[in-house]
Amino acid sequence: MEWKQRSAKELPSELIEKYQLSPITAKLFSLRGINTDEQLNFWFNATEEDLAAPNLMHDMDKAIDRITKAIDQGEKITIYGDYDADGITATTIMMETLEILGADVHYFIPDRFRDGYGPNLAAYQKLVEDGTQLIITVDNGVTGVQEVAYAKEHGVDTIITDHHTFQEEVPDAYAIVHCNYPGQQYPFDDYCGAGVAYTICRELMQDPMSELLELAMIGTIGDIVKVSGEGHIIVKRGLAMLNQTQRPGLRALIKNAGLKLGTIDETDVGFNIAPRLNAVGRLANASLAVELLLSDDEEQAQKLANQIEELNNERKELTAAVYQSCIEQVKINGWQTKNTLVIYDPEFHEGVLGLVANKVVEKFHKPTIILTKNEAGIIKGSGRSIPGFNLFDALSPLKEKLLTKFGGHDFACGLSTTADKIDELRDAFEASFKDTPNLAVKQCDFELPLVKLSPDTVNEINLAGPFGTDNVKPTFSITHAAINNFDFMGKDKTHIRFQAVKDAGKLDVVGFNKEYVTRNLLPFVDQIFIQLGLNTFRNQTKLQGIIEGIVFKAPKLAVPAPVVDLRQEKYVMGFADRYLLFDEKNQTVAVNSLGINPDKIALVRDYEGNGEVAALIDMPHNLPELNQALTNNYQQLYLRFLLDQLPVESIPAKTDFARVLKYVYAHSDLSPADYRQVAPFLGLDYNSLLFILRVFFELNFVQLQNNQIVGVTNPTKKPLSASKYFTAVTSQITFASRLRQMPTNKLLMYVNQQLKKH
Repeated sequence: MEWKQRSAKELPSELIEKYQLSPITAKLFSLRGINTDEQLNFWFNATEEDLAAPNLMHDMDKAIDRITKAIDQGEKITIYGDYDADGITATTIMMETLEILGADVHYFIPDRFRDGYGPNLAAYQKLVEDGTQLIITVDNGVTGVQEVAYAKEHGVDTIITDHHTFQEEVPDAYAIVHCNYPGQQYPFDDYCGAGVAYTICRELMQDPMSELLELAMIGTIGDIVKVSGEGHIIVKRGLAMLNQTQRPGLRALIKNAGLKLGTIDETDVGFNIAPRLNAVGRLANASLAVELLLSDDEEQAQKLANQIEELNNERKELTAAVYQSCIEQVKINGWQTKNTLVIYDPEFHEGVLGLVANKVVEKFHKPTIILTKNEAGIIKGSGRSIPGFNLFDALSPLKEKLLTKFGGHDFACGLSTTADKIDELRDAFEASFKDTPNLAVKQCDFELPLVKLSPDTVNEINLAGPFGTDNVKPTFSITHAAINNFDFMGKDKTHIRFQAVKDAGKLDVVGFNKEYVTRNLLPFVDQIFIQLGLNTFRNQTKLQGIIEGIVFKAPKLAVPAPVVDLRQEKYVMGFADRYLLFDEKNQTVAVNSLGINPDKIALVRDYEGNGEVAALIDMPHNLPELNQALTNNYQQLYLRFLLDQLPVESIPAKTDFARVLKYVYAHSDLSPADYRQVAPFLGLDYNSLLFILRVFFELNFVQLQNNQIVGVTNPTKKPLSASKYFTAVTSQITFASRLRQMPTNKLLMYVNQQLKKH
């Protein structure tokens, strides 16, 4: 991770005075390019009255005329929605407006498991059969070429309202109302589906329709579209409406989320409200959520909200269970050294695959696809990626041969395949990987002075909000602060807290999932990057910083230690001049899993540097290799030994060897690949099983015939130690174990002695 500080010209003093801006607020506006009277006036004072004329959007007039005709003639109208928070709120917006106008209006939300995403031919056929005369899509439709054609052939018009990217062929719809249609006049191009639906309803009603803003806002935040430009009006005004909402459905949802009316912000919507709506479509039919938002009965709304709460809790449990199963698969199959992951289990719940893929990527820093089998026997999955690896480009060439369905973008995708193609997909995905630097660049706003901070500071920051896409929440740096009262917190002690102290000021700081920051690393902390928030405990509200990142540097000591033992620390601090590897096979892991700049990596055997700060990242195979690394002249040397290329973590027990040999003799029809499924049955991980089989091959206990592993008839009895591979790996594991467990004083004494010889 690399951090860069934003820079911009300061706001004119007359604007600061006119809008009564604090130094922090003024600086935030300048860094976001909001630096004119017109821009500041828009930011503070624009309302839904200032939104552009709806009829500037492509085909708006055609759509309005057709909808009005359908209402006047009593035609049956069906809103074809989507099962995420955006599709749910868009459906609700359109339903509510057309009901006000007296339309015969109904809605259809596709089922994630039965219908899939977007237009579905069987669903269109059913709508036509049921007498629908006008279909209005919301948050989908631009891919429905075949579906729209079917409806048209049967005398049914389709109005597409969408915001997704157009593909090569565009549906022959009656009208396409789209915020990003090529050449259109509407000035804002990044509405979500609910934003487009809201724009149509403004035109239908010839009114700003303020009461719909809270729904459009939830869709906007849930779909992660821009909150600048008109998106700023939608979110700011939508939050104001939400905090005084009279909708029974939203009030019940807010109550169950533990939120309080009057205090809800964009973070609450993004992490508490939108996920609850999304959970319905992940585990059930999202019509339940539309029913909740349309409800005008408090008792019914609370009942529906309680059902949604149960689904949300189930979603959390399923996500945790599937994630844990994925972690176990990676370990059992020995995929830790792979560049990519394709994880399959027919029992995985389809609705949480994307969530789990995100979590797996966060843990292993590898492009990941999670697959399951649905009730129809189709293998379906979701993929997520890492910075520097374009998932769409990697999988697109595989569409024709390995995938039955595929769509997505740089960092996320959805796909379908068949069971017999999974192993081939796994190999092809791995082969598509390019060794690219995984070095994301993040931006911070400015150095935060710790003096004169108070809970009111958050109010000053929030004047530059609401925050989201295209207007990110401010991140501040704190440099060279003292760290006091460091401690771990949480049930599993995976979070940290401390007090940052600098220049007679102080700030409480928390870091979630930062268990790698141990007390041993505190002297190396140079910069902390935080976002500010409020923490209320026992009716006391205090300002606190939430860690977004940490930059480490070597401590400035009067006499720096020439060798530093950091074997017990799992985190790689990025301040070394050179990261040395004994085994070139570890280079990809060092770059993509540890986030090391590839330009700073060198192999020990090729290293000719002099006077650099260096770190030994992986494990030498033997003592001569270690001694070779100690022939160089370093300014400072850090001992890490984090990685290795050992085929197994430990030598399997003799009983494991006996059990595997017995199994081979009893099953002579299995290929080497088949043993991946056999390993868990034998109580082994795949790497351990491969190690045992390789020893048996060398000892001539087993053979490979027609790609099947078979036992040799009447083999010559030999001890395992007769295998050179067995003894070599045993020796490597013993050496690695000793090197990792050697007391610090003994190891430092040896390393320093070797360095002094040269």
